[in-house]
Amino acid sequence: MLKIFLARWLGKFERTYGYDASYMRHVLRVNPASLLKFSLGAQAPDHKAAPPEALVAAGLYGTMLEDCGPCVQVGVDIATANGVDPKVLRAVIAGDEAAMGETAALGYRFARASLARDMAACDPLRDEIVRRWGDEALVAISLAIVASRMYPTLKYALGYGKACSRVQVDGEAVAPHRLAA
Repeated sequence: MLKIFLARWLGKFERTYGYDASYMRHVLRVNPASLLKFSLGAQAPDHKAAPPEALVAAGLYGTMLEDCGPCVQVGVDIATANGVDPKVLRAVIAGDEAAMGETAALGYRFARASLARDMAACDPLRDEIVRRWGDEALVAISLAIVASRMYPTLKYALGYGKACSRVQVDGEAVAPHRLAA
């Protein structure tokens, strides 16, 4: 029963976002319970606890460290479906902090500093997030960073990550900003 439920969920996801979830189908074939646990972990961020632009910018930054196309595209598509301004998304994908807006840029810079283990930069950004939006937002943004890396990391670890591509944001192609790990 679990396998049937998860197969339907994956099929709907693939159709909705035009995404190839072959690597998740691999996990489904091998261990359905692991796929369920994995997907629940990715749902950890509370999307109401922080501004969507900050969550999306932090998450996309994390995704772009792990992937250069399809996973970034699905992140953009989900953000677009949830009403994030395409201008903000284009700026995040391009790495243009000035064009992101203050809210997205804070999330982006925090993700970059956190993932680089740059505490000199990270500590004041963390303090600013808590000052503006509270501890709940800090937890949500931090979990968004973690969750953003889960799927692309799994995809590449299983051998399914092969293609880089431009990302479409509201019909416009944007080359993902190349990030150093």
